[in-house]
Amino acid sequence: MTAALALRAPQLMTTPPLLTMTGVSRRYGDVVALDDVSALVYPGEVLGIVGESGSGKSTLLRMMNLEDSPDAGDYRLALPDLPGNLFELDRFARRMLCATRIGIVYQNPHLGLLMKNSSSGNVAERLLIAGERSFAALRSRAREALDASEFPLERMDARPIELSGGMQQRVQLAKAIALEPALLLLDEPTTGLDVSVQALVLDTLKRLQRDRAITMVIVSHDLGVIRTMADRVMVMRRGRVVEQGLADQIFQDPQHDYTQQLVHAKL
Repeated sequence: MTAALALRAPQLMTTPPLLTMTGVSRRYGDVVALDDVSALVYPGEVLGIVGESGSGKSTLLRMMNLEDSPDAGDYRLALPDLPGNLFELDRFARRMLCATRIGIVYQNPHLGLLMKNSSSGNVAERLLIAGERSFAALRSRAREALDASEFPLERMDARPIELSGGMQQRVQLAKAIALEPALLLLDEPTTGLDVSVQALVLDTLKRLQRDRAITMVIVSHDLGVIRTMADRVMVMRRGRVVEQGLADQIFQDPQHDYTQQLVHAKL
């Protein structure tokens, strides 16, 4: 897929994109993880990224979170104090940007949480990085974020290691939204959860997106999750974007053979 095709926006989008990635490529030895991938995400929308294991979707999300650098490519967020290609930022600048402007919820909570610290302490850690030093303010703001993620506040001092998987994901979510990030990244956020717990987590995400107009990118192999959450969908295979469009179009009238296989397999 050419960069021009990958960047073609749906006709109803009239505002500039918040996130723009162009020509992102990454190899790990002989393995091509990303091959000339481009993406747009608009303010307040949810972009879903789907594909089989090894398609490159999680690698792309890590690039968005500046956890890795590409061999080539450009990454920009339309925020007034962030000019230029974000891949050119140094390690400290990346850490501060991701701590304050980008939130992420990992598939594995161990990647996002200090499992033996309290749940409220995990959220407070994000606030400390941003410069908050008042214990009372840290406590209050952590409580607000946990409440927004529908975490039971009577357990806010419990350690994540003592909690269920669904509760751990809510702590991650609270930590991710504590500073009201411009962009929220979600990497397989419901994988491994019981169906009923998955539904509760998705309901929370939908409410947050509706109430706060949070811009989200969600990666999942579960097309049901993507269909529930996404406004637009990117389909990836072997490190490339093979199709993208409005969610209803992708699920009701897929054009690419691979997308048709994915959708029909789910149906």
